[in-house]
Amino acid sequence: MKNYYVYILSCNDDSYYTGITNNIDRRVAEHNSGEDTNAYVFPRRPVKLIWFASFTNPETAIEKEKQIKGWSRKKKEALINGEFHLLPNLSKKKFE
Repeated sequence: MKNYYVYILSCNDDSYYTGITNNIDRRVAEHNSGEDTNAYVFPRRPVKLIWFASFTNPETAIEKEKQIKGWSRKKKEALINGEFHLLPNLSKKKFE
């Protein structure tokens, strides 16, 4: 059974990049080699893998990647740090 990975990279400008792949080691190496000069991470190299999750269903992995891409920086950091109890409150909109 093939695995699909959703991952978060830490870029050298302190930003995060979220992606999906079926070979995480190869993909991180591709990001760092700068093969795609138009890629978000190209001017932000080197990048470091800081979080990933494995899925057997590609549709589920794609959904998760899209979901995480829409998250705030604070919510991504809670996920990266394993602070899952913080995720629900970081999902709620703040009205003043």
